[in-house]
Amino acid sequence: MGTPGEGPPGTGAARRAVEAVWRIESARIVGALARWTGDFALAEDVAQEAVAEALVGWARDGTPRDPVAWLLATARRRAIDAFRRRSALDERYALLAGEEGGDGGTGGDDLPWDPDRIDDDVLALMFVACHPVLSPEARVALTLRTVGGLSTEEIARAFLVPVPTVQARITRAKKTIAAAGVPFELPPVHERAERLGGVLSALYVTFTEGSTATAGDALLRPGLAYEAIRLSRTLAALVPGEPETHGLLALLELTAARFPARTGPDGEAVLLEDQDRRLWDRSAIRRGLAALRRAVAGRRGLGPYGLQAAIAACHAAAPSVDATDWERVVLLYEALGRVAPSPVVELNRAVAVAMADGPSAALALVDDLAVSGRLSGSHLLPTVRGELLTRLGRTGEARAELELAARLCRNDRERAVLARKAAALR
Repeated sequence: MGTPGEGPPGTGAARRAVEAVWRIESARIVGALARWTGDFALAEDVAQEAVAEALVGWARDGTPRDPVAWLLATARRRAIDAFRRRSALDERYALLAGEEGGDGGTGGDDLPWDPDRIDDDVLALMFVACHPVLSPEARVALTLRTVGGLSTEEIARAFLVPVPTVQARITRAKKTIAAAGVPFELPPVHERAERLGGVLSALYVTFTEGSTATAGDALLRPGLAYEAIRLSRTLAALVPGEPETHGLLALLELTAARFPARTGPDGEAVLLEDQDRRLWDRSAIRRGLAALRRAVAGRRGLGPYGLQAAIAACHAAAPSVDATDWERVVLLYEALGRVAPSPVVELNRAVAVAMADGPSAALALVDDLAVSGRLSGSHLLPTVRGELLTRLGRTGEARAELELAARLCRNDRERAVLARKAAALR
């Protein structure tokens, strides 16, 4: 990233710089602005206005020495303008105007950003987005958009719903929060439980997008995944008595432990059966198992995230795919299907059944799922069906399924694997 002395970087370089800063710091920027203005919707609006100004200003003047400070100062000026339009000199406008500095956004001494409260700002942003005045679907969509930085298209793919549906949920959520006057703050202890489910769900989906990107030319988005882990650690410390916070943290740590082995030298996807397990992050596995023990110690029975963590622990303990305790994995998926039923859980259970009892039993489960139409349009079902048909020697059908999966897949790396498998069956 350039400095003021390097001269204008040009439109393309400026856009890349803005995108990089926003991708990494958007949640903290919006969180700081929301705490500062007391208005969640205004905070996001002025942050977006600052980004738009940066695209022009950085291309003309060069990337500022402190890009985050520049964005915050610019957004602050836009907030002052908004307050000026709303009313004359009320107390809030006077406070903001009094704090306004004259460094043009390149210095950070007067920023309302308390470094000791960064994590609280982001968590507060999540708890605001997961306020009970919102529907469960709206809570998760808004959190993923504002905290996770996911686009509406990515959120739509994650939940298998149309993009306009996600856009409508986010718009209604912002209006509802404004109408209800939801304060920007961490809720008191007695109110956290009713919002915790939405926060956990948002962290889980954010991590999932980071661990297997739904689109693009990279299999992993590690920055997104590790940010979800960081927030999960903070959340577990904030509410240590909730077993599912530890269950989620265990799941994320155990899953992320495989990242070093999931891609090859050129970024190509490496399937589980082909991974070099010596590359798995043993420190992450130890952290994940410790978090899982804390979830079990809660003595409430494992919830959805704890059960998935227990499945991940089976993989972490096995020296190979064949040596995995597939019988236990099937039982855990059956329990998960009762606690949190979903077509993806059923599909994963079918994969485990194939390993434990053979492909024929699993194919019957997958065919029932296909008839239901609940995974229509997803590449996951034809991927699994193609694998099962391959094992059964039904080569022509298998190739057709894998070719369909490749057409439906939006991630370039996954698509390449599916295409290679289909080609190998010709």
